[in-house]
Formats: sequence, structure tokens, C-alpha cells
Amino acid sequence: MNKPCHIAVDLGADSGRVVRGWFANGHVGVEEIRRFPNGIVPVLGHKHWNLLRLYDEILQGLKSAACGEVESIGVDSWGVDYVLLDQDDQLLGLPYSYRDARTNGMMDRLFAQVPAEKVYAATGNQFLQFNTLFQLFSMIADGPSRQLEAARALLMVPDYLHYLLGGQKTNEYTNASTTQCLNVHSRQWDAELLAAVGIPGGIFHETVLPGSSVGRLTPELQALTGLPDVAIIAPATHDTASAVAGVPAQGEDWAYISSGTWSLMGVETPQPVATPQARTLGFTNEGGIDGTIRLLRNIVGLWLVQQLRLHLGITCSHAELADLAAKEKPFAAIINPDDPLFFAPESMPQAFVEFCQRTGQQPPQTPAAFVRAALDGLALQYRYVLEQLNKLLTRPVRRIHVIGGGSQNRLLCQLTADACGLPVLAGPVEATAMGNLALQARAKGHVSSLAEARQWIANSCELIEYQPRTDGGLERVWKLFLTIKGRT
Repeated sequence: MNKPCHIAVDLGADSGRVVRGWFANGHVGVEEIRRFPNGIVPVLGHKHWNLLRLYDEILQGLKSAACGEVESIGVDSWGVDYVLLDQDDQLLGLPYSYRDARTNGMMDRLFAQVPAEKVYAATGNQFLQFNTLFQLFSMIADGPSRQLEAARALLMVPDYLHYLLGGQKTNEYTNASTTQCLNVHSRQWDAELLAAVGIPGGIFHETVLPGSSVGRLTPELQALTGLPDVAIIAPATHDTASAVAGVPAQGEDWAYISSGTWSLMGVETPQPVATPQARTLGFTNEGGIDGTIRLLRNIVGLWLVQQLRLHLGITCSHAELADLAAKEKPFAAIINPDDPLFFAPESMPQAFVEFCQRTGQQPPQTPAAFVRAALDGLALQYRYVLEQLNKLLTRPVRRIHVIGGGSQNRLLCQLTADACGLPVLAGPVEATAMGNLALQARAKGHVSSLAEARQWIANSCELIEYQPRTDGGLERVWKLFLTIKGRT
């Protein structure tokens, strides 16, 4: 490879990968170098990430990527989770997973100190118990925390990995915006809120924008990986922000669904929408590219199917499983993906059974029927979020871009088009890596703007269009779904 290229490290809750790519001549090239599993590690009753193993996997990937003219490296990951460093920049304990139960009940306890309305007006973040604010509050809710008292720096997961690679200690803006500690209007850490709940503001660093240079690969790692003295560039380090940067869309009348373990559904807006109505409807305002805001809602996504596969022993491919689910009776069991039962159950199939029993429905009987119920429920939830989203916008959404791994699920994409009554454009699968690479390429001058990068991405991937089908029974199902949501 003799063209300048960039390396994107993309970490998800289920897996991670190292990708090499380039932007040239109106097209984008992407090559996966290494893929590795990720997952929660239970330790003494808590759920943690094995971040140092992930770092080692990244180094192995960088070794394999060390050919050609590599110009930069950038890391993205899920949001809200963090590490604490002491005065010697050493880790203070294992980083917790957002699915850990230590934040149970913490939202109500924090709101007793600072009203929810005030928190939302300042941060614009939807209230999820795993947001960084509630994770930090859980450390001090019952008294002083030695760990927090010893902390001199808080770095989000990709910030920490950039630091290990040779970067500075920084907090990249898009990931910082997921914490509920950042003021959505000033785009700076909210010192008043942090002080009100007892969190030391000195552990946070100045935020940097996507595309910022945050260091150079250390000589030690150059020798280890075979890479030259390359720049470390912070992309949009929140994976959804990078994925949205990779949406091959033009104009302003579209919404996105970043479909993976989570489904993130929303739009780009020029300003935050941190109104009482947005708070009531559960929308979050997270940082985007070039001053935009990602107005979105989190939806429990293909986590449902991932856990069903695990606990039911399903071994066929995802495509085969979708084909089997398509043969099952539609909407035979209707679930509410928002129900807390599905967040972190010991057994996902049992959670489905309990939900159906609680709502007076016959539980699924076969693995394919369980999966069909999950996909039906997701499609109905997408319609629910779309209708709420349109209440906040001055212009209606006219098409939906589905990106990420879920864009390959033909059944889910068609069900989404049917339920929402809008065309769905599926692809690219590699939106997160492409968005990550695009911001590195722009920082290095290979692409001039986000609009140009999106056009190049559109030139380089096959988009599959799904048109909504007319189904006279869908409205009956929709009314039943709303009734079930109202009871759960």
C-alpha cells in the first residue's frame, strides 16, 4: 500500500477491531486488520472491563497494520465509562462497566440534592442510571471515597487509550458529552453541578474537538509495533458520533439508527434541544461534528438478539437466524424493549417469558420465535421514538439511514420501514470506522469537509433501500404496543 492511510481502533461492548483505511480520489478504502472479543468481566460482585487486555489487542493490531504510509491513529468506543488516575498516572482500580449494579437507585438520590429539571436543563442528557454522573455519585453517596479523593484525572475509555499510545491527557468532546457532567450550552464541564453533588471538578481536563491532534506514538511503541512517528488524532471518540459522521446522507430531512448492541436513533441539529418536553420524552443532546448536536434516544438494540443467541445456544449465522425469524408469525408476542427486564438479565429468554406472562401474552416457544419477538419489538420502538422526535423538530423526518451491524439484518430493516412508514437506507456496516477515518483524513488534509467525506463514503458503499409495505393489521399491533408500554 503506497497511499497515505490511517488506523481506526473501534471498540464496542461486544467486540473490538483495528481497521486501516484511506480517503483518495473520491472513494474510501477500509481493511479490517484485527478483530477481537470484548465483554464484561465479573470481579467480586461487580462488572468491569478488562481494559489492559484490550490495549494489548490494539497493540497486536497495530503491529499487523504497520505497512505502507501510516499517518495517524484514532480510537473510538462506547460512552459513559471511564478510568481514574492517581498523581503518578496509575490506574485507580478496574474500570467499571455501565451495566454494573452500583448505580441502582442513584438517580433518585442525586435528584434529592439537585432537581432533575435543573440537571437536564444544564446537561441536556437523558436520564440513564449508568451515565458517568451517576457512576461517580455512587462512589460518594454513602460517604467519602478514598479512590475519588486520590484521583487526579478522569479519562474516558478512548481518552485513556490515546494517553497510553503517547497522547496527552485530554477529554474529547463527543465522549465527554455522554457523561451528564458537561454543560450542553457552554460545552464545558459544569462546575456548579459537580460541586452540588460533591464530585471534584479538578479531575476533568479541557475538552478537545474531534479531529484534534493529541500526541505522537511513543518511541517505545514505534519499536514494538514497527509503526513510524505517527500522529494520534482524536476522532469523534464516542462510537455513535463517529458512526453519524459516517452516514452517507445529504440534506437535512433524515434520521439515523446506529444499530448494534445499542440502537441510537436521532438527528443532527445545529443547537441543543434541552427543553422540558425533550426531557419528558427522554431525548439526549450529545456532541457531534462541527458544532452540531446529536439529538437522540438510546434503545436497547441487538443486545436482545446477542443474549438470546448466547442463552439459547443458537449457532447459525446472523443472516440464517434472520431468515428463520422471518418465517415466524409476526407480532405473536410484543415486547417493550425499554422495559428494565431487558437491561442486564441473568437469562434473556427468561426475561422474555417473564415479560409475556406479566402482560398476558403467550411466550415464544422456539429460538426463532424469540428472535422474531425481539426484532418486532425493536421496529415498533423505532416508530415510537420517531413519532416523539418529530414533536421536537421544525421539519419532519422523511427517510431513515440504518448504519452499523444491524444494517445487515434484512428482516429488521424491512420491519423498520414498515413500522415507521418511511424508506430505510441500510449501510454502510462500517459507518463507525469510516467516520473515525474521515475525521483523521480531514485533519491530515485529504478531505476538505464532512459533507465531502460523506459523499465519498456514499461513493464507496452499496446502500440497500427498503420501502414500507402496507399492512392493514399494523395499526392494531401499534395500538397494542402502546397499551403494553403504558402498563410496563
